[in-house]
Amino acid sequence: MGSVLALSSNPGHQHWPFSTDPSPSRWDRRDGRLPNPGSFHSLHRSCKDVFPQQIEGVKMIINKTLSSFFKVSHTLHLSAVSPSYYRFHVEHLQSDDYSKDKDAPALIGEMDSSGSLNAHALLHLTERVRARTVFQTQQSQFVTWQFETEYRGNDFTAAVTVANPDILRESVILVAHFLQSVSSGLVLGGELVYHRGRAEEGGILTLAGQYSRPNWVATLNAGKGGAHANTRLLYCTYVIYCFCKIQMGICLCWLTRFKNFQPFVKRLTPLPATLIMGAFVNHKGDKLQVGLGVTVG
Repeated sequence: MGSVLALSSNPGHQHWPFSTDPSPSRWDRRDGRLPNPGSFHSLHRSCKDVFPQQIEGVKMIINKTLSSFFKVSHTLHLSAVSPSYYRFHVEHLQSDDYSKDKDAPALIGEMDSSGSLNAHALLHLTERVRARTVFQTQQSQFVTWQFETEYRGNDFTAAVTVANPDILRESVILVAHFLQSVSSGLVLGGELVYHRGRAEEGGILTLAGQYSRPNWVATLNAGKGGAHANTRLLYCTYVIYCFCKIQMGICLCWLTRFKNFQPFVKRLTPLPATLIMGAFVNHKGDKLQVGLGVTVG
C-alpha cells in the first residue's frame, strides 16, 4: 500500500526542495502573520517530487534547454502492456526559475505519435489572481477542456474550476478548492467536486490537511462520495529531509486497491544521463510490471 524511496542529492541538485540559504517567496510572512498555504494541487508535491515517474517497459527521454525560457523534450516509450508511443513536449516559461516555482506563468504543449494534443496555460492576471486553462484531444476529438481561477489571500487560497461544460448534453463538472493556514505549520481545507449529466448527478467531498516542520511534512486527504455515494478515498504522504541532503518519502493510497511501486534511480556521472529502473506490483490483481528508463539532459 505504500512506496518508500531515498535519494542522495549532489550539492545544487534541482530537485532538492530546501536550499542551504533559502530566499523567502512573496507569499512567506516574516512579520508574525500566517503565510499563504499555496495551491491545493501542490499539497502532496513535496513528497511526489521525491519519487520518479512510474515506468513500465522501456522508456527514453531526451531533454534540451534552448534558452532560459524555452525547453523541449522527446520521449520514446516501448511497452507490451500499453500502446507504444513517441511524444514531443515543449515549454515556454515566463520565469527562468521554473524549477523552484512550479506555479510560474507558462505555456506547455505536448503531442504524441497518434496526433493527440495536451495544452496547458498558466497566467498571473494580478499578484493574487491566477488563471489556468487545459485542453486535451484524443486524435481529432476533444476530451478535456477546463478553466480554473485561483485567488490567493494573505492566509488562504480559494479556487474554482469548470471542466467539460457541454450545453447540448447538459453536462458539466464543477470543482471548488479552499485552503486556510491555521498556524505557521498547519493547513486545513477541502475539495468539492460536483458532476451533472443527463444520466447521473453526484459529488465528492474531500477534506485535506498538511502539517509541516523544519525537517518533515505530512499531508492527508480523506473523502467519500461519488454518483452512488460509495466511493472512499484515503491518500497520505510523508516526506522527511535528512542530513546530507537525503530525501525520504512515503506515499500511502487506499482506493479499494493494493499496489506497490519500487524505483531505483542512478545518475550516470559524468554523462548527462539518469538511469531509472522500477517494478510495479498489483497485489490484488497478482500482476508484476518491470520498467527501464534513461533520461538524457
